[in-house]
Amino acid sequence: MSLDFLYLDEPSMLKAGVLDMKRCVQSIDDMFRTMGEGDYLMGSPSENHHGMMLWFPVEHRAGKMPVAGPDRRFMAMPAYLGGRFYVCGNKWYGSNVANKEKGLPRSVLTMMLNDVDTGAPIALMSANLLSSMRTGAVPGVATKYLQRKGASVAAIIGAGVVSRSCLLGLSETIDVKGEAKVYDLFFDKAQKFCEEMQSQTPLKLRPVETLEEAVCGSDVISVAASGLAPVDIKDEWIKPGSVFLATGAANFSDEAYDKYNVVFDNWKMHKDWLDELRDEPERLLGVNAGHPSATLLLKVAYGKADGNKMMSLGDIIADPSKGRKSDDDVFLFLTGGMGTEDVAWGYDVYCEAVKQGLGQKLSLWDKPHWA
Repeated sequence: MSLDFLYLDEPSMLKAGVLDMKRCVQSIDDMFRTMGEGDYLMGSPSENHHGMMLWFPVEHRAGKMPVAGPDRRFMAMPAYLGGRFYVCGNKWYGSNVANKEKGLPRSVLTMMLNDVDTGAPIALMSANLLSSMRTGAVPGVATKYLQRKGASVAAIIGAGVVSRSCLLGLSETIDVKGEAKVYDLFFDKAQKFCEEMQSQTPLKLRPVETLEEAVCGSDVISVAASGLAPVDIKDEWIKPGSVFLATGAANFSDEAYDKYNVVFDNWKMHKDWLDELRDEPERLLGVNAGHPSATLLLKVAYGKADGNKMMSLGDIIADPSKGRKSDDDVFLFLTGGMGTEDVAWGYDVYCEAVKQGLGQKLSLWDKPHWA
């Protein structure tokens, strides 16, 4: 029996609508709902592992083995997603900051989709844009379910690549299309971000010079700053009823974690990180450097925060009574990235590619040599 699969390069992915944020938000919304129903699997016996990473040693060990460097890693993120998707997949990528010197993006990503029943490959696709879009759609979906009615003022913290997709995501779901203040450590970057992104969002973009000005008075605050420079959010800046979307590193006071509602993309995944390092929790700040949840996980490890109170967004979507109860409720939404997101958006882009007749059919075999 012959076995074929579809190869989708980046131009094919673009034609199939990989940059269509409205569709992407709906895909990720459906994914969270499916997860809230329990119809998903990720790696490890916990069924909620983020992925398997190759860490290079700090010092040279043998042969041509690389040594550790900024963002130098390989990562596999397998997942099964049920519901209307009913597909398995794995995002695989390598990352190295030095890639920029070679004219390459920091990370180079591919996505493979597989038939749930047979395990056969369905599609292999370019995944850099896929991954960026699903990253931005997640805070968009969180905004939809956590914002207060009438939310109209947004803040974008960090004027980098990740903030571009986060802005597009929350632009789709914020209740009123008002203003978005943009802050970066470098004001000229914030200005350039506003100039480049204004035509892509209905929100009126405005660069601001201080973090305080960005946060104060904002209803929805998206933090996508570098993990090497986490932003410090002061309690007095936080507006009643606001939502913080932490895709990048942010520091809140101990009181904030206790006072406000903490919601994760998937608490079980973050707890999995904690369980892995239960004998040496101090490493959470190293191994999970840049992850928005690292500081809070350390508090849980030392009994300074109650892990039983943590919520997942899928649980709130499945049961809205677990979400906002008043206009003054403040939510801290912490993300970590999940393979289910790549599977969901990858599957929907694949389906559109098939409709349009895009991509190249590749053959795995005409007949397996050893059946």
